[in-house]
Amino acid sequence: MRAAFGIGRLVAAGAGIAAIVGQLITSLDYWAKNDVTNVPLAITNFFSFFTILSNVGAIVVMLIGAFVLFTRKGPDPSWFTLLRASVATYMIITGIVYNLLLRGIQLPQGTTLEWSNEILHVAVPIIMLLDWIFTPGRTPIEWNQLWKILIFPIVWVVYTMVRGPFTPNELAGTSYWYPYPFLNPYTSHNGYLSVAFYIVLIAATIGLVAAGVIWISRRKPIFA
Repeated sequence: MRAAFGIGRLVAAGAGIAAIVGQLITSLDYWAKNDVTNVPLAITNFFSFFTILSNVGAIVVMLIGAFVLFTRKGPDPSWFTLLRASVATYMIITGIVYNLLLRGIQLPQGTTLEWSNEILHVAVPIIMLLDWIFTPGRTPIEWNQLWKILIFPIVWVVYTMVRGPFTPNELAGTSYWYPYPFLNPYTSHNGYLSVAFYIVLIAATIGLVAAGVIWISRRKPIFA
């Protein structure tokens, strides 16, 4: 049983890698055709999307998780359970935010590779949720660990909002760059007020999802 889950994790990691590489190649080609000169900055922007960073985290967790399933029996190490819970939270949020707020909106990576988009925003979030619920090895997480799950989203929001006004967007011809429209005070209806509203709303959602992930961890595993 553990081997079957391990193989599933390897397949999921492979799909995530293919989706990120596929979108990056598509974006590189689009940038070349549209005379983007600062390619290193464009690549940095590409890896500044919460979606990309979360999926990179999911790939790492799936690869480590497969190794754990193949090489040991019994409960996972506590550090891995917390890492897995954190990334599962981020991927669930990625799926929720994209499908509620961003589906159908062109994002500033240049152009969207549809099959990659669906893997990164739908398939991997669902896989991470199912993996958290069903894959053996999960151990209970104490409630006082919840704040650790919130560290990465907080750091990412600070990074995004501090960096945004000073990062030019060659494709749009602006002096600023934000990965998502709801974080862009220059185009939001009420500027920073609108941005603050979405940040608070998403922060609350992350907290609720993280609490749900911890709650699941404290239930008896379906598979030992």
